[in-house]
Amino acid sequence: MSRSAHPAGPRHADVLPEGHYSAPPADLNALDPKVWAQTVARDDDGVVTVGGIPVTRLAEEFGTPAYVLDEADFRARARAWRTAFGTDADVFYAGKAFLSRAVVRWLHEEGLNVDVCSGGELATALSAGMPADRIAFHGNNKSVDEITRAVEAGVGHIVLDSFQEIVRVAHIAQGLGKRQKVLIRITVGVEAHTHEFIATAHEDQKFGIPLAGGQAAEAVRRALQLDGLELVGIHSHIGSQIFDMSGFEVAAHRVVGLLKDIRDEHGVELPEIDLGGGLGIAYTSDDDPREPHEIAKALTEIVTRECEAAKLSTPRISVEPGRAIVGPTAFTLYEVGTTKPLDGLRTYVSVDGGMSDNIRTALYDAEYSVALVSRTSDAEPMLARVVGKHCESGDIVVKDAFLPSDLAPGDLVAVPATGAYCRSMASNYNHVLRPPVVAVEGGEARVIVRRETEEDLLRLDVG
Repeated sequence: MSRSAHPAGPRHADVLPEGHYSAPPADLNALDPKVWAQTVARDDDGVVTVGGIPVTRLAEEFGTPAYVLDEADFRARARAWRTAFGTDADVFYAGKAFLSRAVVRWLHEEGLNVDVCSGGELATALSAGMPADRIAFHGNNKSVDEITRAVEAGVGHIVLDSFQEIVRVAHIAQGLGKRQKVLIRITVGVEAHTHEFIATAHEDQKFGIPLAGGQAAEAVRRALQLDGLELVGIHSHIGSQIFDMSGFEVAAHRVVGLLKDIRDEHGVELPEIDLGGGLGIAYTSDDDPREPHEIAKALTEIVTRECEAAKLSTPRISVEPGRAIVGPTAFTLYEVGTTKPLDGLRTYVSVDGGMSDNIRTALYDAEYSVALVSRTSDAEPMLARVVGKHCESGDIVVKDAFLPSDLAPGDLVAVPATGAYCRSMASNYNHVLRPPVVAVEGGEARVIVRRETEEDLLRLDVG
């Protein structure tokens, strides 16, 4: 292949860097609906719009970087999950993906519950009006203060994660004169096909009580004996960003096996089973996530079949989609600051954010898409790496992507599918200010989480 015809464009050598195997897309201006929010499109001038608003206007009004969240898309996805599982199951939005008071209100209005895993998340859910009995409280090391507040508020479920926590929650609930509904989180020994740091059902990790060796069965025995607890079910979560349903099938088989053992030993059929969340979304065009109705059908059939085989009544199923709802609804809008072509390698495109607003690439080796959104371009594609402004060589937002070779400082680029875990895991590294979350709907935009200011940083620094 001649240097001039290279798929990465004229700035690159005739061999792609090691580890990069894809060719550039046929049209760099196209927006794959798999990875962009539902209302995202290009207008007649080639500018990307969301909710009918050009990103150039959003950048002028709210600045960059900014998380831009499509409210109509969020509500539609929440509604799809609620509809898919119907009234005989519960859908708990996983607040760790992204939580704000506006989001809690949307969830309440769309009929979803919420699960939280810290006192701060609990405070956010309660302050936004989510009824306490529609909140589940997770976490592997809940403090006494957090548990006390949860029990006092009347949260619907606390998910027990250790033997010590069984006693701790029981003691607190009994002291408050309450009987707290609880689930026991177990690890079922399933290796989810995902990154090591987000696989959560194998034994060698911090979450849950192992099924192997009889530990989960012993946890059930202890919970059933304590007056402060009402054990209503078993919880299992096998990981995150999962596309293959086979792991859920194995997990359900083992959870139902435990339910059968509980019935046989204690004469009790627990009425609930929570299969967690972790269903994947499309970060790139290569990803192929399942629709909520497909997931609901598969999980319901799996649990029903396993319970029939064990001669158990089918328990009420709960699921916990977080990323699957909020992930695709948002993109991060950046302004290009510099471009640095490296012959034979790629062009480094530096934007005005980075690992402080999206740590996932550095943490999980996550893959993302990126597009030029302030205009269209007919220039040849160049292989690019989108990087941030932080003093770290690992400050990478998009590792390998094709962008137009005429990309220049001042252009706006956007990274889709950043609704989940980006704002939640954002930091002030290098004292960079965390971006705002801007919600758009029906041609209007409003800030639901404001941009941090230098005054915010200095207010915490007491000198």
